[in-house]
Amino acid sequence: MTKEELEKKAIEYRKKILTYIKQANAGHTGGSLSCIDVLNVLYNDVMNVGPSNIENPNRDRYIQSKGHSVEALFVVLADKGFYPESGLETLCRYKSHFVGHPTRKIPGVEQNTGALGHGLAISSGVALAGKKDKLDYKVYTLLGDGELAEGSNWEAALIAAQYKLDNLVAIVDHNGLQITNRTINVCSTDPLDDKFRAFGWEVIEVDGHDFEKMKEILNSMPLKKGKPSLVIANTIKGKGISFMEDQLTWHHRVPSDEEFQTAMKELDKAEEILNSKTLSV
Repeated sequence: MTKEELEKKAIEYRKKILTYIKQANAGHTGGSLSCIDVLNVLYNDVMNVGPSNIENPNRDRYIQSKGHSVEALFVVLADKGFYPESGLETLCRYKSHFVGHPTRKIPGVEQNTGALGHGLAISSGVALAGKKDKLDYKVYTLLGDGELAEGSNWEAALIAAQYKLDNLVAIVDHNGLQITNRTINVCSTDPLDDKFRAFGWEVIEVDGHDFEKMKEILNSMPLKKGKPSLVIANTIKGKGISFMEDQLTWHHRVPSDEEFQTAMKELDKAEEILNSKTLSV
């Protein structure tokens, strides 16, 4: 997709995230808005995966380790045609499979996640299986920066480097906030880049809302042959909604009726500006 097409998708996805969280009266608003641009680029420009090849052993895999931001994943999978979007109207309702974390009962979801610290270990195993089977798929996993306080991540990082898993790409949604405070005040992992390099990874940083830069980086994996790749995507929690951006309170909060209307008006305005730019080119 072009940059303009991805920008249009980004606004559309944000509207849907807010709509379904509002309808469900539950959801991780801030984190879904911070990571949606990463998923946008992965599913619309980078990964070789879709409903038509989901059973193909050589498809690319996406595993969302920060499973609590599942609304972003659900919206993108629906848009890619894995299931009718109408299913999202049942989000968090009784007997619905669309619950607050990814589950393999949902088409397109590769692994159950949500218990933080598991995604990188699972992804390392899937990447190792690809090497053993002599397949050329890549495994992409999205981690939260707060999640990296879990020790299992670092065990997995060691294993990934030990087995030279250059088909593994870990992306950190580095928005600087977690449920109770700024990540640096809860359990700092700084300097994150140096830590992963010390564990044997190749590391790069990118603005997690810059579509052109993300396209360039994520389409050039691995960063170095024989090494797993870490992409630190510097993002803003609540990105796209002025009163939600970089605000701790929006980790797990549902907008009021007034807040929802204000947010949708902001996104409508962003869409108008984008359309006017497109027409003037």
